[in-house]
Amino acid sequence: SYFTHRIIEDPEWSLATVPQLTELCLQHIVHNFEKNPILDCLLPKHQRKVLDRLSTGLPLAVTANLISDESYWKRCCTERWQVCDISNYGDSWKLMYFERHLENILRCFIPNTTDPNQVLELIPLCKDYVRKLEVDQFLPPVQVDQKEERDDLSDTGSDFGSDEVSVHHYDLGVLITALPHLEELHLTYGLKDCGMNFEWKLFKFTHQDCCNLAAAVKMCHNLKVFKLTRSKVDDDKARLLVRNLLDHPCLVELNLSHNLIRDKGAQAVGKLINRSRLETLDLCNNQIHHLGAQALARALAKNSTLTALNLRLNCVEDKGGEVIAHALLTNTTLKSIHLGSNNLSEATATLFSQVLAQNTTLRSINFSCNHLGLDGGKQLLEGLADNKTLTEFDLRLAEVDQETEYLIHQIVWANREAARLGSLQQPPAKPP
Repeated sequence: SYFTHRIIEDPEWSLATVPQLTELCLQHIVHNFEKNPILDCLLPKHQRKVLDRLSTGLPLAVTANLISDESYWKRCCTERWQVCDISNYGDSWKLMYFERHLENILRCFIPNTTDPNQVLELIPLCKDYVRKLEVDQFLPPVQVDQKEERDDLSDTGSDFGSDEVSVHHYDLGVLITALPHLEELHLTYGLKDCGMNFEWKLFKFTHQDCCNLAAAVKMCHNLKVFKLTRSKVDDDKARLLVRNLLDHPCLVELNLSHNLIRDKGAQAVGKLINRSRLETLDLCNNQIHHLGAQALARALAKNSTLTALNLRLNCVEDKGGEVIAHALLTNTTLKSIHLGSNNLSEATATLFSQVLAQNTTLRSINFSCNHLGLDGGKQLLEGLADNKTLTEFDLRLAEVDQETEYLIHQIVWANREAARLGSLQQPPAKPP
């Protein structure tokens, strides 16, 4: 018989390419991490190699409380979202991941369809890492078989019919009361990108929704910022929310802008101003008239915590503007007030000229899109003659004479420059 003997060699083969036993062990740890997560017992240099190779698709039940390495969570964020700005999340990639992950689940949650365990099972994993929640939509149930809720229709021109059935949304109560570090809650009850499936009931913040949310917020004792915008909050719902926010221990900012709040709702908020520690109040784009403004003014006259008030796009008119001006003659804490687009005229400007002459706390006033007129502008200019504290004054489209507006802006600019130079001359604060 004839045999052929051949030797086949790989010219690129080298003993140096044989992986070390340590490397093989690390590869095994990475491939089996989900079933057998080994990390803390490794040397720091070996931990680094494992973390750099771990899949970002591992279950949160495995990674949430085991991995604190920021570079791993950075990979999780950047592989999932195109835009990632950790400055809004305390400069923490891990906080960003858990907050946005939870927000995505809430945005897509369909009552009576989505398994509630999707949220409940996440609570023990994310409760230590969620400081803020921003949910800009809530989905209604796909099938509605609830009783009619006639008493929930707003008297503010709602387009719902009297036979409209209730469409309640996900109850946040169990979730937010189980987040001990939650400090900010930004909510909008509505639906985004509904397209041809548009129906008014998809944008309805029901009475039951309000009851659930009010009870939850009351129990959220560390909450500092609460924003409920573009959700058709009317007087009844505003009063219900306020009742549960009275004497809240931590709340410093309340935003109920772009809703349907009228005078009764504003009166309730007036009570809240002096029964809480509010520093910022935003009621922009509601339906507040002079009675509501009077209630807010009475609160301002006694208040010692509020520093910013936004009433833009309401209709307080001169009756409301005048009482607010009287309140600011005694108030010593408010630094910013926005009264743009409130149908104000010369009468309000005249009283605010006294405020400018006496008040030494206000830093910013916005009178844009009103009807102050030529004489109103001159009154404000006279009031500003000896004012050294106002650094922002918006008079755009307020029907003020151009020359008067220029002179006012010159005074305000000089005050702003003096404030800037003063801050530069102050010695830096000593670290605690």
